[in-house]
Amino acid sequence: MTTGTRIRNTRREELAAFLRSRRERIRPEDVGLPPGLRRRTPGLRREEVAQLAGVGVTWYTWLEQGRPINASVQVLDAIARTLRLDAAEREHLYRLADLPEIADPAGDGEGLDAEVHTILRQLGPLPACVYSGRYDLLAWNAAYGTLFASVVDRPRLERNVLWRVFTMPDCCCPLVNKNEELPQMVATLRAAFGRHVGEPAWSGFVTRLSAASPEFARMWAMHEVARPGVRMKLFKHSSVGLIRLTSTSMALAAPPEARVVVYTPMDDESRQRIDWLAVHPEVAHCPLHGEPVRG
Repeated sequence: MTTGTRIRNTRREELAAFLRSRRERIRPEDVGLPPGLRRRTPGLRREEVAQLAGVGVTWYTWLEQGRPINASVQVLDAIARTLRLDAAEREHLYRLADLPEIADPAGDGEGLDAEVHTILRQLGPLPACVYSGRYDLLAWNAAYGTLFASVVDRPRLERNVLWRVFTMPDCCCPLVNKNEELPQMVATLRAAFGRHVGEPAWSGFVTRLSAASPEFARMWAMHEVARPGVRMKLFKHSSVGLIRLTSTSMALAAPPEARVVVYTPMDDESRQRIDWLAVHPEVAHCPLHGEPVRG
């Protein structure tokens, strides 16, 4: 038996055990079914889950037995709703079913605890945000939005810092020390990528960005790796000029690999400029491309 086969078998066994545990915790009356007098196991029966999810009884039985069958996204969604899975449980279900691209966190901040949003607000006037391991922007405070409008003003699915800094024209990019920072960001992405080898969401992102940016492709091919840490960032704002910041990363418990990044002014001049922007959050645009260049 090959290593790949053993991994798939183990994953199916984990999926079967997980489905049984979720099924057994739901009472029939929770889903509008009569409790019944003769139930040999707690929770719902397999045929009841299949009926509520709109799938075949035999198919669901095989899935819960760990047999090698394929499950579509639509079917897993129906099962997740029937079993009342929360966000973490849905992610676990999709990964066990070998659909990691669905389990990939959405870049909309929905997986963050409410307390994280409160912390971001309380950190003001310091710019602060939450990044995924792939540099998707998941949440941010007002100070970050003022400084990094070129990211937050994009549609949700385009709020990725790496994609923006590698594809926007130089005149629109607020990052001044790109020669030092871009290789470090790519190395940080490469280290995170090692935990997601074979996942379509990650490999697809790298492929698309490599096609869009030869500079990224060149750095990616170097196979440098690094951890998130304290970094010096130099930003140019069209209204106040140069802002010197120190970025500090702190890992969150959830979603997986998400981190809070706080930007602290390195000198009094930068602090005064950050404070001024908090009072004057006007949007300035690149005269050539119309891109916001607040940061």
